[in-house]
Amino acid sequence: MDLCIQGKIIALWSVFLFGMVFHSQLAMMPLLYGESVEMPAYKGKMPPSHSWLMLGFFSIPMVMIAITVFNDAPLYRMIHLGITAIYSVLNFTHAAMDLMVKPIEWYQIALMVLVFVNGICLNLLAFQWVQAI
Repeated sequence: MDLCIQGKIIALWSVFLFGMVFHSQLAMMPLLYGESVEMPAYKGKMPPSHSWLMLGFFSIPMVMIAITVFNDAPLYRMIHLGITAIYSVLNFTHAAMDLMVKPIEWYQIALMVLVFVNGICLNLLAFQWVQAI
């Protein structure tokens, strides 16, 4: 096992999760000041699918962390690389979509850029891990 790369991968997945949780937390901060964070198009009702999508989005990195601790099989390394690439595309898309929210919350953009850069580092490490087979 290449424990050095695996340890770095686990650390970067953890940073990703912290970044996304912090991103969600920042979005709720206006509530502390009595401001609304309501999405008018949904009329105060969150679609159940959104909860499931968020659960999946957060659960997959947690599963990747757990599997990476115990598994370094070549097939898993390839699957892992693919998942990191998918998450990078999703993070880039999310940051781009945040730029369309009016007014633009620049602190959220800065955080999403950090999460995206973290993801690129994760992609590079995952690629190195595949190359080490």
